Amino acid sequence: MRLIDRLGRLPLVIVLGWIVAAFLAVMVGVVGIGLVGSGLLTSRQGAAVSEDEVRQALEETSAEPPASPSAAPSRSPAQSPPRSFPTEGGTVVAECGRILSMSPAQGFEVHEQDDDEGEFRAVRGRDRVKVELTGCDQGTPRLRIRLDD
Repeated sequence: MRLIDRLGRLPLVIVLGWIVAAFLAVMVGVVGIGLVGSGLLTSRQGAAVSEDEVRQALEETSAEPPASPSAAPSRSPAQSPPRSFPTEGGTVVAECGRILSMSPAQGFEVHEQDDDEGEFRAVRGRDRVKVELTGCDQGTPRLRIRLDD
């Protein structure tokens, strides 16, 4: 009893403070989860759809006019889709008019890239892979690849 008299009510206040803090932390967590969860549960995504709703959605979709053909990107008949060319220095993607992209292989980096030529260089060492777009054969790009050590 003398210990409690010496310390007064301080230990009791500390214990009660910890209990109140723990209770408030739990309540804040529960309310936060409830707020986030309520938005997820009331959203329409993932909810079951009846047959009538599906029919109505299909009718609305079919009633819309189709997109005009001019909206789609057009290619000239001579131009083929892009084609990739693997090289020692990496992969080159090109179409008849230009080099679209160059992706280096491991240990190489793209040193330069223009519309009609590019170069891969080794990160360590002096290896170089030069790529040049020389033209097209029946809509397929033609590349000249040179290895320089």
